[in-house]
Amino acid sequence: MNNLFDVSGKVALVTGGSRGIGEMIAEGYVTHGVKTYISSRKAEACDATAARLSEIGECISIPADLSTSGGITALVEEIGRREQRLDILVNNAGATWGEPIESFPEHGWDKIMDINVKSPFFLTRALLPLLEKAASADDPARIIMVGSIDGLNVNRLPTFSYGPSKAAVHHLARTLASHLADRHITANAIAPGLFPSKMTEHVMKKMGRKIVKSTPLQRAGKPEDMAGVALYLAAPASSFVTGVVIPVDGGITGARATL
Repeated sequence: MNNLFDVSGKVALVTGGSRGIGEMIAEGYVTHGVKTYISSRKAEACDATAARLSEIGECISIPADLSTSGGITALVEEIGRREQRLDILVNNAGATWGEPIESFPEHGWDKIMDINVKSPFFLTRALLPLLEKAASADDPARIIMVGSIDGLNVNRLPTFSYGPSKAAVHHLARTLASHLADRHITANAIAPGLFPSKMTEHVMKKMGRKIVKSTPLQRAGKPEDMAGVALYLAAPASSFVTGVVIPVDGGITGARATL
């Protein structure tokens, strides 16, 4: 019981780790003794975040464009050169696209589905050998998918491919959980609500007050809120938890009255 939330000594990869939700998760891991690799498409931003987090613990930048098979291969090969195992994979890298339904482009739809759903699947598949080396019955390797409450609820923004892509992310977590259970690998998803970030900057300006007012806990998310659930899903405390989606949204999904 004393070590339920001890993650020190583990090795993690957080995609999209240079900012936003990914940075919050990475900082939580680094602070608690996890050797944390972060990846993002923009090398300068990735390096800067890793440098900042390295003042707290061990954080390594490996920039990669995960929207391409070549980028996925390069990231996996680099991790493989550096590590014998991978305890935690956080599939966080994602994108959104907003445009009126009349002009919403096919390439915009495809881009969001590819980045949010296709890329995490193929990255996970490529990293299975390293995850399996870290896995045991008592302490499984962990796959954590970052979805969204937009994959559980429907918003009024014209982001027509984003919500469906995140619903697919949630179901992908369940599917991976089923197929990888006998390899001692768990798969779960986090569904964030409103957290201030570059991705949500437009939403914060346009609808932030309205969303906060309609949130049962009457505030937006804080970095420690996201770090906390990511730490739980990586820790011994969650060793018997797989195939679930955890909303981290101040009660919007589970506690907001409809009348």
